[in-house]
Parts: sequence; C-alpha cells; structure tokens
Amino acid sequence: MWNLIRRVAANFRLEARGYHAAPRSGVSTGLYGFHHLRTAGGFQRFVDEAIERSTELVAFISTMPSAADVVRAMDEISDTVCSVVDSAELCRHTHPDREYVEEANKASLRINEYLHYLNTDHSLYDAVKKAEREGNSLTEEAQRAAHNLRVDFEKGGIHLCEEKLDRVNQLNIEIAQLCRQFGENIINDPGYVDVFPTSRIPKQLRHLCKPIYQSSSRESTALSKSGYHMKERGFRISTEPSALSSVLQCTADEEVRRMAYIKGNSVPHGNLHVLDRLIAARHELARITGYRTYADFVVKQNMASSPKVVASFLLEMSEIVKDKADEEFEAIWRVKREKCSPTAHLEPWDEAYYTALMKSSAFNLDSSVVASYFPLPQCIEGLKILVKSLFGAKCCNIPMAPGESWHPDVLKMSLHHPEEGDLGILYLDLYSREGKYPGCAHFAIKGGRRISDNEYQLPVVALVCNFSGSPNSSIARLNHWEVETLFHEFGHALHSLLSRTDYQHFSGTRVVLDLAETPSNLFEYYACDFRVLKTFAKHYSTGEMIPEKLVESMQAARKMFAATELQRQIFYASIDQTLFGEEAASPRDTSLVVADLKRQFTSWKHVEGTHWQARFSHLLNYGAGYYSYLYAKCFAATIWKKVCQDDPLSSATGTALRTNFLRHGGAKEASVLLNDLVGGGILKKRDGGIVPDIASLCEEMNVVCDVKLTEGKRSRIFL
Repeated sequence: MWNLIRRVAANFRLEARGYHAAPRSGVSTGLYGFHHLRTAGGFQRFVDEAIERSTELVAFISTMPSAADVVRAMDEISDTVCSVVDSAELCRHTHPDREYVEEANKASLRINEYLHYLNTDHSLYDAVKKAEREGNSLTEEAQRAAHNLRVDFEKGGIHLCEEKLDRVNQLNIEIAQLCRQFGENIINDPGYVDVFPTSRIPKQLRHLCKPIYQSSSRESTALSKSGYHMKERGFRISTEPSALSSVLQCTADEEVRRMAYIKGNSVPHGNLHVLDRLIAARHELARITGYRTYADFVVKQNMASSPKVVASFLLEMSEIVKDKADEEFEAIWRVKREKCSPTAHLEPWDEAYYTALMKSSAFNLDSSVVASYFPLPQCIEGLKILVKSLFGAKCCNIPMAPGESWHPDVLKMSLHHPEEGDLGILYLDLYSREGKYPGCAHFAIKGGRRISDNEYQLPVVALVCNFSGSPNSSIARLNHWEVETLFHEFGHALHSLLSRTDYQHFSGTRVVLDLAETPSNLFEYYACDFRVLKTFAKHYSTGEMIPEKLVESMQAARKMFAATELQRQIFYASIDQTLFGEEAASPRDTSLVVADLKRQFTSWKHVEGTHWQARFSHLLNYGAGYYSYLYAKCFAATIWKKVCQDDPLSSATGTALRTNFLRHGGAKEASVLLNDLVGGGILKKRDGGIVPDIASLCEEMNVVCDVKLTEGKRSRIFL
C-alpha cells in the first residue's frame, strides 16, 4: 500500500462513498465532485471521514474474514486514502486560491501521517499474508493484489524492530515533506531576466514578457540639467520551463539566450539543499529496509529488477547513439560558425536556436505556420476523433456543477461507449497561469474498481498542461512539440479511463514504473501521423486542412536531431540512477555529479555555476525510475511498428490496444501484457531482469543497433 501511495499524482470499500461523477445540473457540489470540498476547510472533514472509514475497515480485517474480503477491504482502504491524497495533490498544483492550496497541504500531511500508521499495523500485515497463503481461493488479480500488498508492507518496514520501524515512518514523512518543498520552490522561484532594450526580444515572444523601465544611459546633458530623466523600456522574462524553451528557440541575440539559460538552470537555489536531504533520507530508508541503495529499493519490483540491468541498458543505448549525436553536434557547430565567425564556440544555450534554424532551413518550416493548424480547440477535437475511431467511444463535453471546477478555463468531458455506457471522467486544465504547476502531467483523482457484480466505480482523472494564448488571441495555437505533449498526456488519461480492473490498486497507470510511460509514448506517434492529423488539424482562419507535404516536413524535422534528444534522455536517466544509487551515507555535490555525467553521456559541455537538477521534478515521483521513459520509448516504437502503423485509426487496432493492454492496468505482469499485445520481439531477458528490444527504435532512427552482448563486447549491425 505504501509503495502505491508513494507514487500518487504522477500516476494509491466494500462500498463507494463521497464522489458524484455527474451531479445533477445546477445542484451544488464540491471540488472534483467531492461534496466535502465545497469550501477549502472541507479538506479537513474529507480527511476525518477517510480516517473514520479506514478505521472501520481495519477493525473488519482484524477479525480475519475470508481472503477475498481481506483483499477487497484493503483495496477500499487504499481507495479511501487515495481520494484524499490525489485530490490534495491536484489542488496544491493547480488551484488559484491560496486558501485551498494551504488546506490541501494540511490535508496531505495529515493523511500521509495516517498512512504511515496503517503501514505499522500488524493486524493488516498478518491478514494480507494469510490471504496470500490462501491464494488458491482467489482470482488471479486478487492473488496478485495480495502479493503486492504484502511486498508493499515489507518495503514500508513492517518486519523491522519497533525502533527501526519508527525511523522508517519518520523518513517517509520527511521524504514527503521534502518532495513538497522541492515542488513549491520550483513554482515560487521560476527566475527571470531583464532585457533592454525591447528590440532584443522577438515580437512573437512579447506576450510572455512584462514591460519594465530603467533610467536611460543616453540621457542628453540638457535633459539631465532640467531634472528630467528618460526611461528606457525593456522586458522582464520569466525563466519557468515553457517560457525558457521559447526564448532559447526563438531569440537571435546570443547574450539574451545566455542570460536566460544560466538563470533558468540556476533556480531555485534552495532546492540544492532540499535535494541533498532527499537523497540522504532515501538512502537511509533503503539501508534500513535491507537494500544496498535507494535505486535497488525502487528498481527491484520493476521489470529491470536491478540497477545493474538499468546501467547496462543505459550504457548500451549511449554507445548506440553516440556517433550520430556527435555528427549532429558537429553540424550545429558548423552552422554557428557560418552564421557568426569561424572561431565561434558552440554553447548549450545555442542548441535550441540553431536546431530550430536548421530544421526551418532544411524543410522550409515556419513554426508560426505550423502552429496556425493547431488551435487548441481543434486539437481537443482531434483527441475526440481518435477515441471514436479506435475505441468506438465518445468524449462528450459536459457542464460542471457549481463548486466542481477550480478555474473558468477547465473543461470536463465524459468518455462514453454506446454499448458499455460511461467509462470515466476527464478534466482538462490546459492553459498556463501564475502560481500553477509549470509542467504537463496526468493526475489521478479516482481509480476504477469493481464495487459489486453490477456496479463499477468509474475512474476520474485530470490532464494538466501549460499552453499560452497566442499573440492577439486568447486561444492557444500549439507548436508541434506541444501537440505531441498533449497526446502524450492523453495517452496516460486513456490508460486510466479504459482500464477495467477489479481493484483500484491496479487501475490504469498503477503499473510497474518501467511500463507506466508506454501508452503515453505510443500516442505521441499519433500526433505525428498525417492520417491522424488530417482529421483535425485545420487552419485557424481559413479552415484549410494541414497539407501532407507540411506534415512530411514536420516528420523529417522531428528526426533531424533525434540522436541528440535520445542522448539527453540517457543523460537524465543516468543522473537519476547515480544520485539515488550512491552507497555513501552523505551524498556527493550533485552539481559535480551532473557536470561529470554531462561530459560522459553527451556531446555538450556543462556550464559552470548552473545546477539544472534543482528543478528536475522527476527526481521526486520518478526517483531512480527515470530510465522508464527510455524503456517506454523502445516499447512504444515496437508497438507502433507491429500493431498500429499499418492502420493506426482502425477499430481493429483500437481493440488490440484496449483488450490486450490498456484494460488490464497493472493486473497482469508487464512482460505478459507486452507479449500479448505484440506477440514477441518486444523485450529481452538480461542478468535476471528485462530490457526492451531496441531494434524498432534503432530502425526508426537509422542508427547502429546492438544485437547481442558477449563477454563485454558488442556485435553490431547497421539498419
């Protein structure tokens, strides 16, 4: 149970209580449909009732009922606690009202403390062990749930002596608080740079800026003597991730790029200390519970099974991609020398600008022209068309009851199947605003689970992005990478909405960590295929369908620096594994670790004084698990090639995806799901663990592919 709660918000009754997915029109409800959350203070009552109901269930389980009743009651406890944890997490990241955010923070702390109390309850542990022993009386999914619950209890330290168990609970509370502080620091300290004069900022970025003024250095003597001082107008630009990306990609002025890059990769400074404490706490937790490192603690239950397997996979990928990434680096450098001077150095703040320039030149691409075919409302229609074509279901916009929403921009949709009825609820919070979580994410609110033979608790999720309105328009027109991001997060949402597990313990994205990103990566392919794009990508003013040649250019541009991007992901995963794979009790200087790994795994230099890791939020929810993105990239490439590519929008393709994969959530072994979907050729066994078959991804990228490992030497073929 602890292990699932630990990953809540990235992706933890014998009766269902408290949530009303479809309140009657005009009838007041609370935030996300929970009646307690009509006011911010309702979070406290929400926690109270969750604790009361869970206590009732604990008392029931202590009577040692049947194995099936134990598993179902344990799942209801998890569901009850998750309702509070997930709602508080979404509220903390998105609600514009500080009172709600503060109350959500308090609720999160209280429910986490109660969770740690549950994790020390030996009556629950004994009941779960008994249920696992009596597995022959359970369904296959219930057997798996009993096993996972027992493992989760033991990872929470229940088998330890009282002193060590108390320390484990203290560490878990400390880790939760540190993760919360890390995230809040990112929101509260995004950083900014001041640029003078305004002409240094491209016009297409000025909607992201705030005007500022300073005394002009070119005042005339006469004006100075008169006491009148001229004010020079400039811009203040936030260096939060989305704005920083736009500045680095679109700004010709290298000094502006340099300032923005350094500032954006140096905040929030306070997170360096938070990260040190997080690494130390997680290391101590792992050691007390019997693991060598925190990376061992996390990876053990995943497909990879050990950091050794992860390390070999990352090294293999790094070697495969290095030559092509070096060629791409040299090509970028050559263009900079041509544009600037023969002696110009290539700097990290040059990458986004020159790669965009080269893509535009090679394929006659204009980002504003591309964006004109992707107004956000049309992209949402594209998601609806995709669901209809693949799964025969409709995404219907439905009105929210008073009190249900947290911002006027939020949309609510019901996923409805003509034969099966409602499948789930999806909230869309897609526009950026001050104080909101700066990234893009899928948040669970309620997991799906079977309540009785005739009743199913529908999953409820929120998809959160940070798209900005276009210049002279409140409606966002998305860059193509933003369209990919939207489809990526929608892949997570579909995983949640289409799963039909008996237990919320396995609902949707509640799978082993190195499978979780596979559906989201798969749906990125849909955002790049002309057969899909032509169904919804239409010019915002003329209604013209996106031209096929433009899509072909976009596809080619996307692959142009694919090795550099893959190398970056290997670098990120290596940072994550290294920081949480240290055996020393006190961590090394994380900035030195990042600098060393950047030199080892990329073609680019490290900029002294920067500490990018201070806002790498994946270290929180994906600590020691970021390699999962690379696993998913390989799995998705194989699934696309073998299942989807021939006819991506057919009902047959959708049936295969749903029946063999999405509907099962985590109720089956990940390797079984993948093999059932593809029929083999998607994964390999290595050193007691599982790694992806990389052939499809290598073929897609046109790079050298390792086909076997023998005595440390790699045999290679060209695809």
